[in-house]
Amino acid sequence: MKSLQVTGKKRRLRNRIELLDIIIFIILLAITLAIILPFLNVLAISFSTQKDFMDSRFMLIPKKVTFANYKAILQDGRLWVGYRTTLIFLMIGVPLNLFLTTSMAYGLSQPGFPLRKFFIYFIIFTMMFNGGIIPLYLLMKQINLINTIWSVILGAGLNSFYLIIMRNYFMSLPSSLVESARLDGANEWQILFRIIIPISMPIIATITLFYSVDRWNEWYFAMIFIRKNELVSLQLALRSIVMEGQASQHFNYTDVNAIEFSDGMKMGAVLCTMLPIMCVFPFLQKHFVKGRLLGAIKA
Repeated sequence: MKSLQVTGKKRRLRNRIELLDIIIFIILLAITLAIILPFLNVLAISFSTQKDFMDSRFMLIPKKVTFANYKAILQDGRLWVGYRTTLIFLMIGVPLNLFLTTSMAYGLSQPGFPLRKFFIYFIIFTMMFNGGIIPLYLLMKQINLINTIWSVILGAGLNSFYLIIMRNYFMSLPSSLVESARLDGANEWQILFRIIIPISMPIIATITLFYSVDRWNEWYFAMIFIRKNELVSLQLALRSIVMEGQASQHFNYTDVNAIEFSDGMKMGAVLCTMLPIMCVFPFLQKHFVKGRLLGAIKA
């Protein structure tokens, strides 16, 4: 009798688990579709004609595939200028960000660092309160960096949140490694570059990805500090293309076969700005997940 009751409980538990798995699967499927369907819609519109888009604004497969939208984008010089400027932000800005973040995080993770708690609280304070964009603009103007690449690069030289994540990761490392290196006569820079950084690649990859995405999506400082058309960032170039496309459709709404600045061209411009950074993410994904988890262990 008892064996029958135990068997019945196991069967009910198994059915309950299977029902829970089905519910979780449905929820994850809904989230996946909410992410994939808009992306497929943007991709389909970018390969469609304006007439097909007017007939059906939501499409997953274009009725008639055309490359005219991408041809018009590639012929627009603003996009190439945006790529060049944004790549400069990446090549110069990301190494500078990593150097400042890594060196400062290592110093703040060491127990013997003078006034360590004061600097940590000061950094946290800047996350909640800052001087605003006007003092920063006046500073850039005073040191003659307006309308230069350096105003954007130095304006976002350090992110306080990323700094705290990296500091927490360094604090989770065994202190015996640093102590043994000091006994062997290594200075702080040798300890950082020869010991700490090689064993901290997960958090380094994570912060690199964070900074790369920030630099790739840079538009705010570029809009405030730069007025030269030859230094426009990629996101501002995309904004210019989209705004001209909206204006063109407003004044030429009767011409459904118009190619220049059509909705397909705008969607193609969106994909041209998304794809490069999307291609980098898979190579850093395993380090990205591990780094985020380990960086949040110790506060």
